[in-house]
Amino acid sequence: MSVKLTAGQFEHLKQLSDDNDVISALAIDQRGSLKKMIAAAANQPANETTIVDFKVAVSEELTKYASSILLDPEYGLPAAKARDSKAGLLLSYEKTGYDATEPGRFPDLIENQSALRIAEEGGDAVKFLLYYDADEGDAVNDRKKAFVERVGAEAKANNLPMFLELVSYDANSDSVADAAYAKVKPHKVIEMTREFSDPRYNVSVLKLEVPVNQKFVEGFTDDGVEAVYTKEEAAKYYKEQSDATDLPFIFLSAGVTNELFLDELKFAKAAGSTFNGVLCGRATWKLGVEPFAAKGEDAGKQWLQTEGKANIDRLNKVLAETATPWDSKVEVEK
Repeated sequence: MSVKLTAGQFEHLKQLSDDNDVISALAIDQRGSLKKMIAAAANQPANETTIVDFKVAVSEELTKYASSILLDPEYGLPAAKARDSKAGLLLSYEKTGYDATEPGRFPDLIENQSALRIAEEGGDAVKFLLYYDADEGDAVNDRKKAFVERVGAEAKANNLPMFLELVSYDANSDSVADAAYAKVKPHKVIEMTREFSDPRYNVSVLKLEVPVNQKFVEGFTDDGVEAVYTKEEAAKYYKEQSDATDLPFIFLSAGVTNELFLDELKFAKAAGSTFNGVLCGRATWKLGVEPFAAKGEDAGKQWLQTEGKANIDRLNKVLAETATPWDSKVEVEK
C-alpha cells in the first residue's frame, strides 16, 4: 500500500524534499529548550529578540543546504521569511512540550494556529507533535487518537501534508535515558509507528525516533556502560519499525550529537530500514548557540557558516548513501 495524497499535498511534499525525493529538513522549532540554552550560554535570562535572531541566523545560513526548515509561529516567522528560496517550510501546530495541567502528556495547541493559517503563512506542511505511550490505556490514548484525526483531516482539507512527530515515553517513569527505558523503547516506538500509519489519521509523513537507544547498543556504549541490545537485536528493531508502516517516514535527531545521528542512519540502512530522510535539529546547530549568545551575532554566524555547514554537509552525504526516496510510498488521488 501507499499513502494517497491530494495533488496539492503532493506538490508541497516535493517542495519539502530534495531532487531525489529525500527529505533533508532542518528543525528549529524549539522554544523552551532553546531559551534555556541561550540563557545558559549568555549567563543571563534569554530575551525574545535573541531567540528570534538565532532562528533567523540559522535559517539564513543553513537553508541553502537543506531541503526545508521546520519553525514555530511564536518565534520563527521572521526566520521563515529569511529562508532560501528553494527551501520548503513546515510550521508547528502545537506549543512546545505538552499540557502539564493534567496527567497524560496531552498536546497543547497554539490557540491562534490552524492549518489554514499555516497555508496562509506560506507553509508547505502542518507539523504536529504527539507524546505517546502505547501502553497507557484507552482513557488517555483514545483522546490522543482523536486529536490526530482532527489535525490530519484539517491538514488534508487545506491541501497540506501532515508530518506527525511521535515521541515515546513511559507513563510510569520520568526517565527515557536509562537502561530500563531502553529495554521497553523498541516495543513502544514500533507500536506507535504501526498505530498512526492507519489511513484514518491522514498522516502524510511520520517523524520518528530510532527504535532503540543507540547508546545502549553493543559497540556504541560509553566506557563502563553495559549494552542492552546486541547489534543483531538492534538491527531487528530497526527493520521491524520500517516494516510497521507503509508511510514515508523520517528520523528525528532527538538531541544526540551529529556524529551519533549519522551512525544511527548508517545502522538503519544496514538493518534494511527504508527511511526517507530526516528532520534534524540540535545535532546540526546546538553548538552554535554558545558563540551566538556569549560572543554575539557575528561569532554565531561564523560558527554556522563553518561548523554548522559542515554538519549539514556530512548529513547530506550520509543521506545520499542511506535514505530511500519516498516516491514509491506515495500516490496522488485521482
